[in-house]
Amino acid sequence: MALTTKFSVESLATELRRSSGTSVEFLRAPAMSAGVYLLEAGGTDHQSPHEQEELYYVVRGRGRFRSSTREIAVAPGDVLFVRAHEPHRFVEVVEDLVLLVVFAPAKTPAPP
Repeated sequence: MALTTKFSVESLATELRRSSGTSVEFLRAPAMSAGVYLLEAGGTDHQSPHEQEELYYVVRGRGRFRSSTREIAVAPGDVLFVRAHEPHRFVEVVEDLVLLVVFAPAKTPAPP
């Protein structure tokens, strides 16, 4: 991978919709990985706690985010931090959510 790389969240989200997917990883380095996660309005978030710290950036959409300690409304521009192993999920999605998600360290080991 080049030292500096540009990605388009909107292009990745469009490709996900075309493929009927919900997530795609677009960056992986030893210290972090990043992806785009989509949840349709009325959809269900089935994720379980992760081994890594997580950072979500809400690109588009509205809903609520529930963690083991609280529940909050989310909207474009919001940034959420989730500690490793913390139960969490998006609920009451009222507008399709497009989320940028960053895991640290990388969510999955890099291929050899």
